[in-house]
Amino acid sequence: MKKIVSLILVVLALAGCSNAAPATNTGADTSAKKVYALVAKDVNNPYMQKAFDGFSEACTALGVEALYKGPDQATPEKQIEIINQLTAQNVALIAVAANDFDALEPALKAAMDKGIQVVSLDSSVNPNSRRMHINQADPEKIGRVLVQAAYEMVNGEGGMAILSATAQASNQNLWIEWMKKEIEENADKYAKTPLVKVVYGDDEPTKSTNETQALLMDDSIKVIIAPTTVGMLAAGKYMQDTASAVKLTGLGLPSEMAPFIEDGTCPWMYLWNPVDLGYLAAYGGDALVKGTVTGAAGNTFSAGRMGEMAVVAAADGGTEVMLGDPFKFEPSNIAEWKSVY
Repeated sequence: MKKIVSLILVVLALAGCSNAAPATNTGADTSAKKVYALVAKDVNNPYMQKAFDGFSEACTALGVEALYKGPDQATPEKQIEIINQLTAQNVALIAVAANDFDALEPALKAAMDKGIQVVSLDSSVNPNSRRMHINQADPEKIGRVLVQAAYEMVNGEGGMAILSATAQASNQNLWIEWMKKEIEENADKYAKTPLVKVVYGDDEPTKSTNETQALLMDDSIKVIIAPTTVGMLAAGKYMQDTASAVKLTGLGLPSEMAPFIEDGTCPWMYLWNPVDLGYLAAYGGDALVKGTVTGAAGNTFSAGRMGEMAVVAAADGGTEVMLGDPFKFEPSNIAEWKSVY
């Protein structure tokens, strides 16, 4: 009888072990969230941080994890290291604001070969390196409107200078190209408002300040165009501190540039909402991850609170999604916008 009882206990124990095994196996995380990563030009750049705010907002709505990465300085070499790390991590999406149009290609192609979807935003990579680009506004409109603003600020009398970001930034270079076309195509209008110099602050506050100081030593320069938020802030601070009579315009964050618009250092400027740009990048990338678009011209996708968005042909031979037109910030509206972003 004792043997029978012992046998029953052994059988029950074995049965208990066999029931425990499936429970252990199902403990594996099969519901892990997809990871969507935004690679900034410079992780400390306020504009990029605002873009990630929108990116993160969209990721939360989409039920995925948002990851923010970027170098301490706006260099392509550091971005390549980060992209390689994200590829090894096997994230589902890489959205990158590029510090170089071509240099990131090997790293991004390796990511795509592994099945990771890639979009660029703000500053594009070449078409071979992405599925599509998320563009903030029509480059032609940006370039032309900045030169037109500079002309108006000095009443067509006095030289213009451009304080750009890095010499390799594709968006900056395209805007500058359109600035030059605006001047060339309207030579008589700009006869007394020539483009005197283009300098690069590399999206570093100290270098941008130094470049501004050097520009102001040239008496022929009466207005500076800074198509970069870092350059705008650095130039605004230096020009305000020195009580410069030279005017400033460009692309700036309302929260940073409000004091300079209010005191006349920068009569007006332009930008779009970087929060919306990051938001759109996440939704565009998500459509690629889910396979609802391929990134080809003619594709459309739903972008949450922004509604239906279309993929169109880009001037560089790839495709892009356009956020909208540049918005003008001036004394009459800066108070309401400076607390927004």
